[in-house]
Amino acid sequence: MTNMRCLTGTMLAYTERARSMDTEASEQWGLDPFALVEAAGRVCAEVFIHTFLKNRKDLTFAILAGNGNNAADALVMLRALVLSGYVQPSSCMVYISREQTGNSRTPLSLSLLSVKKLGIPITVWNENGAALANTNIIIDGIAGTGLNGPLHGAALSMTESANNVRHDHGGPLVVSIDIPSGNFDGWQPGMPIITAHATLAIEPQKLCLYSPLSRPHAGTVLPVGSIFPPELIQKYSDAELVTWGHAAARIPCIPVTAHKYERGLVEIRAGSAGATGAARLAAMGAQAAGAGLVRLIVDPSLYGVIAPACTGVMVVPGGAPCGSVPKGTEENRFSPSALQNAAVLLGPGWGRGEDRERLFAAYLPGEKNGIPLILDADAITLAKSHVFNGNAILTPHPGEFAAYTGLSKESILTDPVPVLLRYASEKKVTILFKSHVLYAVSPDGRVGVIDGMNPMLGAGGMGDVLAGLCAAIAARMARQGDTFDGYTCVCAAASLLIQAGQSTGSRFSDPAEIAQAAAAIAGAAWLPKEYHE
Repeated sequence: MTNMRCLTGTMLAYTERARSMDTEASEQWGLDPFALVEAAGRVCAEVFIHTFLKNRKDLTFAILAGNGNNAADALVMLRALVLSGYVQPSSCMVYISREQTGNSRTPLSLSLLSVKKLGIPITVWNENGAALANTNIIIDGIAGTGLNGPLHGAALSMTESANNVRHDHGGPLVVSIDIPSGNFDGWQPGMPIITAHATLAIEPQKLCLYSPLSRPHAGTVLPVGSIFPPELIQKYSDAELVTWGHAAARIPCIPVTAHKYERGLVEIRAGSAGATGAARLAAMGAQAAGAGLVRLIVDPSLYGVIAPACTGVMVVPGGAPCGSVPKGTEENRFSPSALQNAAVLLGPGWGRGEDRERLFAAYLPGEKNGIPLILDADAITLAKSHVFNGNAILTPHPGEFAAYTGLSKESILTDPVPVLLRYASEKKVTILFKSHVLYAVSPDGRVGVIDGMNPMLGAGGMGDVLAGLCAAIAARMARQGDTFDGYTCVCAAASLLIQAGQSTGSRFSDPAEIAQAAAAIAGAAWLPKEYHE
């Protein structure tokens, strides 16, 4: 990874890079494939016991074993479960994709020998799909990081059979080792893939786990660590999995002596007829993340609607309804040159008329001079042809980014990282890409993944709140003497939104409630500790 100034989250790697790390671990660290398989299988067993077994000892297991070390990991895990007394050999069945021939001593052949000696039945797969329906747990060890094309043959048959018997309620629990079989860096929609309830993700976790279109197949991702030296993991990492705890620690706390300008002034240009809620929610997001002052500038015709709904916000009538300002007659009372803004947010519900283009252009000198500029929704369209100076943030959802790039949504969602890196570098802008998995990508090549997978956040207005969170964090970073870093900013904002969504429980929530939840979480992290109860 280029310039990996990380937040010290979980490291992610392309599968090819993970294989290269295995090679270096063997050749330069003395961690040969046998040692790595043994360590991975045992830690998988520990995580599996802690997550699924606990006091259960009456379960039946089917192991689907392919031809590589992924299968060996699954068999070592099974052996550990048997030796720990959680599973009886008579309650297990190992299905292998083909008969092992010769006297080769590989991790797979030796792990097969060890489970056979324990009395666990082993049979070659022969369209045994019906038998899978009668087991409690299916362990997927069919294919791992060695896969470089679609599944075929016995591996395909195993995958289809496991998917046929899998149910969200009542069927076998399907658990994949490392990645769901069929997934790899070049996976495309329509290619066969296991759909697991959970994946035991071995460090470094694989970046293809989190590609938006393949992410649902992994189910709950359970980290499996303590296998490789941290130096190796860092060396071969291509991205990081960002959590709220790691991201929040990189944002400075608010001093007890802080006044409103030190906490950061956020100016927002948002809202239009029919989209007044976007302006209000963006302002709420900025307040929730700790902005000291929020100035919301709206069309004069909207002032009477928006101002009463925005308590604690300086609502200012400025500009004019979209398309109605003659060129050269814009009001300048609140022009960027007259402000001491710490951050500017443009775009939520804003519209794209000629006056918006002129207002957008008026803020560009501020970005050039170091004022963070957050562009959301309609402002992303206005920014399509512009190259920035490193102080701007774009917050597109898939449709907006498809329009921005001219690419299809499906191609972007299948493998977002390359195209995000390209545009972040070419446009000199930080991009926060919003989907059920979020990506933070910086112009210098850093990539952060924020695992969302919370459908409750898939509602109109959540993006407006997120844009406001970004603006407030950017403002404080700029004002408190810390060098503004868009990557750190968006990682904190996105993980804060995800954390807020998780805190509201299993019910639908208004975006305003999510903003309130974010305020409590952000305050606990960034207000002086002596003010916490």
